[in-house]
Amino acid sequence: MNLVILSPEKEIFSGAVKSVQVPGADGSFQMLNNHAPIVAALGKGNVNVVTSTGEKVSFVVEGGFVEMLNNEVALLVSGVKA
Repeated sequence: MNLVILSPEKEIFSGAVKSVQVPGADGSFQMLNNHAPIVAALGKGNVNVVTSTGEKVSFVVEGGFVEMLNNEVALLVSGVKA
């Protein structure tokens, strides 16, 4: 599946991933390939990504939104730190 993480200032990450764990407003959850379509608010916390090569990448976000549809994941975030 493909992931793009965008802030108002710039594109933070873009690429193929195996999994994405996000801090949902009501608790953390993970999305894998073929996850059901979802739009959800994000709270403050860690976004953990496992790339298609197995590399683990983490970001700290202040909040935002996530959308998953047809194995395309978009995170629209504010206040991100690598």
